[in-house]
Amino acid sequence: MTLRSMRLELAAILLLGCCTALADNGNLDITGHTKLRATAQTFPDDSLFRELLGKEAIAAGGELRLNLEWNKSHWSVDAGYQLLLLHGDELLQRPPNDDRRLFNLTDVISEGGKNTGLHRLDRLFVSYASEKTVVTFGRQALSWGNGMFYAPMDLVNPFDPATIDTEYKTGDDMLYAQYLLDSGNDVQGAVVFRRNPISGDVESNQGTAAIKYHGFAGEREYDLLVAESYGELVIGAGMAGSLGGATWGADLVLTDSDDDEYLQLVANLSYSWMAWNRNMSGAFEYYYNGNSNVAEQIARGQSFGLGTHYIAGSIMVEMTPLWTLTPTVLLNVEDPSALLQIQAGYSLSDNATFLGSINLPVGSNGTEFGGPDSGIPGRYLSTGPGLFAQIAWYF
Repeated sequence: MTLRSMRLELAAILLLGCCTALADNGNLDITGHTKLRATAQTFPDDSLFRELLGKEAIAAGGELRLNLEWNKSHWSVDAGYQLLLLHGDELLQRPPNDDRRLFNLTDVISEGGKNTGLHRLDRLFVSYASEKTVVTFGRQALSWGNGMFYAPMDLVNPFDPATIDTEYKTGDDMLYAQYLLDSGNDVQGAVVFRRNPISGDVESNQGTAAIKYHGFAGEREYDLLVAESYGELVIGAGMAGSLGGATWGADLVLTDSDDDEYLQLVANLSYSWMAWNRNMSGAFEYYYNGNSNVAEQIARGQSFGLGTHYIAGSIMVEMTPLWTLTPTVLLNVEDPSALLQIQAGYSLSDNATFLGSINLPVGSNGTEFGGPDSGIPGRYLSTGPGLFAQIAWYF
């Protein structure tokens, strides 16, 4: 057992022991889930991935998650423990790590061939809340902005637009505070601590420090954001409201880097209705990405695409009270190329669900979804149709 493993296990044991001891002096709640998932991916003849992985690749994984929450008066402690067992190539499932986070709360239990076993603390924070103030410190999740598929104002570990299971956002180590004004508006602030991936040292130009003002203007809500993220100045403004029976939202984000200034814009509209005796809801979004430095976006976990103009849309159809079907399209307007996802959700019981997806990339060679050029003549970073299936049980 490595020293790192001992530290993680000791932290988990101490946390559980402390909260159990405090259960008589507060409210203790323990919930969780198990998830079993499988992914299958095909590769066309001219794909570089086919040379590396073969005609198709299959990955499988299992997850156990325990969520623990203790609270008393103004104080609370939250923790989320994960045990992950993974099989398959990293192209299909990338094991999480804490290389850039302040605290190393991830440990690989075993690793060999295509098999990986690890456990980690995805949440671990203490919180103080009064009538107008909330302060939390530790590993937690933060989501800002009005983006539905693309989220330029979400500076801390945003979801990829093609992510299928978005139940939990991976936590980051930060200090967060919120103050509620008498008007109902509020001010939020966050400082995210990150390490330099090369030196391993905590550096200010790798972190994010942000302040966001959230207010109301009549029936509309607005956000004003000022941040320094990865050593760059970020200024943002967002607004959301209603239009008839629909809701709309928009964010405008300007980033001032050492080399350039670039703009990002997202605007969306969502609406729910009844048709053919079924509940339906739809969403449409336009995204403008003025950042052409793809390597920079990937390094920061904010790689929303290779192009400049995107359109995304989805329609959720409640086929039965237990079964939903949601076709989704992510379209790069300039290529043009697209990713079509057909997602299905089914309630197996009161505490079990099924989630599945068929993924169909559309586009010619050299396009984003058809397959970017690999740099090797006649070979592209292309993928064919893929499948995703997951069964979750909650307790």
